[in-house]
Amino acid sequence: MQLRYSFRLYPNHAQRGALTRAFGCVRVVFNDAVRAREDARAAGAPFPKASELSKRLITEAKQTEARSWLGEVSAVVLQQSLRDAETAYRNFFASLKGERKGPKLGAPRLKSRKDARQSIRFTANARWSITGSGRLNLPKIGAVKVKWSRTLPTTPTSVTVIQDAAGRYFASFVIDTNPDTDAARMPDTGHTVGIDLGLTHFAILDDGTKIDSPRFLRRAEKKLKKAQRELSRKQKGSKNRQKARLKVARAHAQVADARREFHHQLSTKLIRENQAIGVEDLAVNGLARTGLAKSVHDAGWSQFVAMLVYKAERYGRTLIKIGRFVPTSRTCSYCDHVDGPKPLHIREWTCPACGALLDRDINSARNVKKAAGLAVSACGAPVRPEPVLAQRDEAGSHGFPPEARAA
Repeated sequence: MQLRYSFRLYPNHAQRGALTRAFGCVRVVFNDAVRAREDARAAGAPFPKASELSKRLITEAKQTEARSWLGEVSAVVLQQSLRDAETAYRNFFASLKGERKGPKLGAPRLKSRKDARQSIRFTANARWSITGSGRLNLPKIGAVKVKWSRTLPTTPTSVTVIQDAAGRYFASFVIDTNPDTDAARMPDTGHTVGIDLGLTHFAILDDGTKIDSPRFLRRAEKKLKKAQRELSRKQKGSKNRQKARLKVARAHAQVADARREFHHQLSTKLIRENQAIGVEDLAVNGLARTGLAKSVHDAGWSQFVAMLVYKAERYGRTLIKIGRFVPTSRTCSYCDHVDGPKPLHIREWTCPACGALLDRDINSARNVKKAAGLAVSACGAPVRPEPVLAQRDEAGSHGFPPEARAA
């Protein structure tokens, strides 16, 4: 399994200039490849092959006066830029044919120096290395200072240098993990858990544990509002506007970093303590179009579930996603009686069949665990529930109950 380990870089003034030139050269080669493809399509000619583009856009272009500055950077990053263009077109055509899962992809667009993210990639052929003093030695850039937050488990296969919208530099290493080492780090455990994700509480476990939502964006709104107001008052194209833009970007980066760290800590804790995890497959895109959009994006459910997916695969855990139409919120976890729709403001309800007083979130987490087949019956056997058909009047973000809604 391949993973990425990201570390903060602190290049000096000369190294920042070299990185800027490398970003620009990679951007030009990528744009030239896109234009070559578009010109061939307009002329009705077959698309040029990668070897032809490499010869024309890199090797021969370096000999011309207009592109002679391509020789100032490593040839490996230019070749990787062509590979990125090929991958982008391959994904685009696969999306058109329906061979690629997920939303439809558009054709590759031209890159700009004003893009929020700039990157270059060095493979093993570039002969980059980590010095004895812990610096990252990059060809034609130099030994860059790295803030090592942890050790690399194995030798990386490639490194990508990234500059984000906040002007920060990162080195992203690709690592091939060892399954035996991962298994030793996470020994087997007999515990299972069902998780219900929410807004008031970020996660509710079937044992009644409630994990509060940090609401990083809500807590930083005042600071973001002030920074955005200062940006709007700056003259376009001025240096003061660029400084204000960086201030806004850094404020957003702090929110994103804090949210990502929270997701990593919680997902690792759940994976370490449980052998199997059940979670609901939420319709995040649909919820993001409602009045709860800001809170939904602030919670970051998709990022959290994605972390659970790859960590479960890495450490040999079982992650089960149940359908989003399973009525977990209105099914009694004691007698399995399905009640009517429950508005969001109802946090507790009494089962009309058995009279049990149910906490909405804890009850939902227990039903998630049961629907995932992780609950056990009185005799200790796993519960395997029958498939539940989707109900049109189910409470949730999809559709509305059949009765008239209050204005």
